[in-house]
Amino acid sequence: MMMNFYESQKINQVAWWKNYSSQPNWERENDKWGVQNKVSYPHITKGDWSKLLWQGIQVELPKYLGTTIHAHTGVDNLLSSWVAAANLYFPARSNNDFRNLLLGFLQSKVSPDIIEVVDVELEYSLPDTLSPAELLGEMDGSRGSGQTSPDIAFLVKTRRGDGLILIECKYTEHSFYRCSARRTTDRGDKPGNPHPEDCLQPASACHYAAIPCHQKVWSRKYLDYFELTQEGKSVLTRCPAATTGYQLLRQQALANGIKKSGKYDLVVSSVSFDARNKSLIGCLKSTGIADFQTGWVKIYQHGADFITWHHQDWVNYVRTHSTNALCKDWKKYLEGRYGY
Repeated sequence: MMMNFYESQKINQVAWWKNYSSQPNWERENDKWGVQNKVSYPHITKGDWSKLLWQGIQVELPKYLGTTIHAHTGVDNLLSSWVAAANLYFPARSNNDFRNLLLGFLQSKVSPDIIEVVDVELEYSLPDTLSPAELLGEMDGSRGSGQTSPDIAFLVKTRRGDGLILIECKYTEHSFYRCSARRTTDRGDKPGNPHPEDCLQPASACHYAAIPCHQKVWSRKYLDYFELTQEGKSVLTRCPAATTGYQLLRQQALANGIKKSGKYDLVVSSVSFDARNKSLIGCLKSTGIADFQTGWVKIYQHGADFITWHHQDWVNYVRTHSTNALCKDWKKYLEGRYGY
């Protein structure tokens, strides 16, 4: 039986960590392992999580986070997609060689009208009326915790104005997860959903916002910025956020709302993921979307664009277009750790 992608990467990451950290007996030294749900695992470390970052960002990134931006809770997991995202894209924040390479990559993948990469941000959110709190009603969150703040954001200039590319990064995850409001029990001051089965009706038979969507009961405004197309109404077997598309819908709603404001020439909701992760590609099949890469953009009325690429695409672009010594070290690290 063929090993699934998650299991194969778990083995690969543990093997990498044993070598990288010079701990050849790691798999037998469970006192050194990190803990998840009260169980220790060899693919979870403990101590200084910055050691799981490429050395070129080990000092800069924790300083950048400071006290206002929250890293994901699972950063000590060798399979962390958040750490993978940081290793892949954060070097372009302060290194001009990486930033110029990123400009060329985005021109080829997103739009030839992009003329400058202004900044690279983690867990990004805009202030005031375009914040997740104001735009989406996520009043109890902050950057990286409890709100829709994309893993990575590229702030760019286009030929006509400002641009914003919001990116959800995935590594071994099997889906974009289920809607948080499909629970019958209360969550803090938020009441439980008395009829979570309503979310599983086909779009042709109901209007999800009018059920009412329990996120609206929680004062969340995702569906205010995510209206279905006729194709969406015909193909969806359930609310697209119900079982495996929650993160996609939230980020798309955020991007659509920002685009609607008229303050940006270009707004894109993106997914960067590992090309080998076939489970993620087909995770919305039971929702009516065989391949999220091509099917997602067809189900919502036009707002922000939706574009995907593979982590391997970015690394291969750098491999092809750079001979810089620092970039070579980065490429060697990513190849050794992730196989990119």
